[in-house]
Amino acid sequence: MSTPAPGPSVLFVCVHNAGRSQMAAAFLTHLAGDKVEVRSAGSAPADTVNPAVVEAMKEVGIDISAETPKVLTVEAVQASDVVITMGCGDTCPVFPGKRYLDWQLDDPAGQGVASVRPIRDEIERRIRGLLRELDG
Repeated sequence: MSTPAPGPSVLFVCVHNAGRSQMAAAFLTHLAGDKVEVRSAGSAPADTVNPAVVEAMKEVGIDISAETPKVLTVEAVQASDVVITMGCGDTCPVFPGKRYLDWQLDDPAGQGVASVRPIRDEIERRIRGLLRELDG
């Protein structure tokens, strides 16, 4: 078993775990290193990560081509300090003592790279803000 990260743990949730939550998890991992434990999941995960999302992230030097969408589990929510939902609606289980944030973001599903870029940039902006909050 791996030892948990000493810092907070953050779970990003969207429906397919193929776009927004993958980008958010990748940015937080990239910017926080091992200071934050990062998870992502989807309530109805896709088979693969959105290729336009992979391409958009590659443009900013982050390779998520090896990532695979994961199913949202109660255990993942229970093990996280902060749960950030991105359009998963009522499918996210809610537990007391967790911090929940809902980020309203356009869905990159079916979009080309040009449409994914502004979503990616907004996610990066929010991740940088979240990191400032987590650092206290």
